Parts: sequence; C-alpha cells; structure tokens
Amino acid sequence: MEIITNQERTKKPDWLRVKLPTGKEYLKVRELVDKHKLHTICQSGNCPNMGECWGAGTATFMILGNICTRSCGFCAVATGRPKAVELDEPIRVANSIKLMQVKHAVITSVDRDDLKDGGSQIWAETIRKVREISPGTTMETLIPDFQGKWENLQRIINAAPEIVSHNIETVRRLTKQVRIQAKYDRSFEALKRLKEGGMKTKSGLMLGLGETEQEILETMDDLRTVGVNIMTIGQYLQPTKNHLPVLEFIHPDKFAFYKEEGLKRGFNYVESGALVRSSYHAEKHLF
Repeated sequence: MEIITNQERTKKPDWLRVKLPTGKEYLKVRELVDKHKLHTICQSGNCPNMGECWGAGTATFMILGNICTRSCGFCAVATGRPKAVELDEPIRVANSIKLMQVKHAVITSVDRDDLKDGGSQIWAETIRKVREISPGTTMETLIPDFQGKWENLQRIINAAPEIVSHNIETVRRLTKQVRIQAKYDRSFEALKRLKEGGMKTKSGLMLGLGETEQEILETMDDLRTVGVNIMTIGQYLQPTKNHLPVLEFIHPDKFAFYKEEGLKRGFNYVESGALVRSSYHAEKHLF
C-alpha cells in the first residue's frame, strides 16, 4: 500500500484519549526544564505521555539543540539549520538530572548531519558528566545513525551507557517515505555494531503507516538477528497536516499480539501499545 500524503486525517478511536498534563510534579519538572534551558523530546516531539512521565518526575532530555537536519515525514521536531553546539550543554543536562533526582535518565538528540562528528563528542561528554555529577543515575541513550560514520558511533560505545537505543521506526518497504534521509540497512548495521561493542540495545517501531503484519514480524526477526534486546511498538500519530497521514489505527488487541510475538522471538522486553513511545517505561528495561 502506498502512502497518500493528502489523505484526510482519520478520526482517532476512544483508546487514544490522553489526559492533559497537570499536578505538582509536572509543574516542577517543567520549571526545571525552562530554568536550565533544556530541550526535551517530550515537548519537541509532542509526546502523548508527557503528562504521565512528567507527573512522575521524569523526562527525556534532547541534546544538540531542537532543530534537526533531517526531514522525516513523521516527526514533529523542527527541521532546518541548527544553531551552534553549546559546549556547556552536557554539564547543564547533568546538573538538572541531579536536581531532579532521576534514577534512570533517557537522553536523545536531533540528527546533526551538519557536524563532522555528528554531535558524538557532545554525546560522549554528556554521558561522562552525568556519571560524574549524578553517579547513581543509569542511562539510556537514543542515538542517530551518524550517517554510517562508525568512528562517531564508537564514541558512544566507549562511553558505555547502560542501554543504547536506535529506532528503525518502520518496515523496510516504507523507509524511504517515512525516514527520508535514513537507510534501513544502515540502521541495522549501527545496531549490530553496538551489540558487538557490548551494548544492551533497543529499537522501536511505529504502526499505522501502511505496513502489513508480515512486514512487522519480519522487522522483528531482523532486529533479533542483530541481537536487539528491547523493542517498543506504538501507534503513529500525525503531528500536523504537513506530515504523513495515519492510514490505520491499530487495535489494542493487535498490539497485544505483537508483544506476544516479540517475546516469542526472544526480546527481553516488548512495550507494545497505542501510546507507547521510545522512552515509555524505560526504567523497567534495565536487566
């Protein structure tokens, strides 16, 4: 099935209703994020779980700015020419993690294809600073593919976060439409190299873009072939009318089926549900 970009939005089913973010802990986290001029994927990516996660005193930090050099058809993060790298960002992120008393931090970034190192030096320094300033905090890093420049990926391996995640996002057939500047096989090579470097690896899929059940199962098999330990599966939600349309809303029973299939294939954890995103219940994935 080909994706039709001018298709009208499909009406959301009842199971996709999200509570508005409220509460003292939510306001506390928002104040810290604003005060320390931090970027979070919770905000930039319009995450439907922001209220739940921030209400629990946790957040996913986004480093290297909030403007991405790529223009993926699904992503709400702004695309364009990024600002200069902020060299004090690693220590600001680390200090905020300590202030928030985060036990397990999730850190992600925009793609910085404009930089020779792809932002990998800031990535490595951020991991080091979190370890130095908040030594009791474990980390999951959700990283880009660094355009296949593996010396940049090696900096992440050398810094050795507890979990390294890189999302495949969609099935092979739809990759060129969904992840315009990415390559399916390059992502799997990155995951393979991470595993060979001793990392616990994680990846995610979003559904509802026209993929078939067989393609999803084949992608699971591909992920297991390169040793991925943890998988997230969620519903794609169209951020704006300029992004790819939702072709199907997946029923909760189908998400339960995919979770069962993933566990059968040997994943240690499979988070599968309409509102599941990459960092959802990330603290449970340490093993």
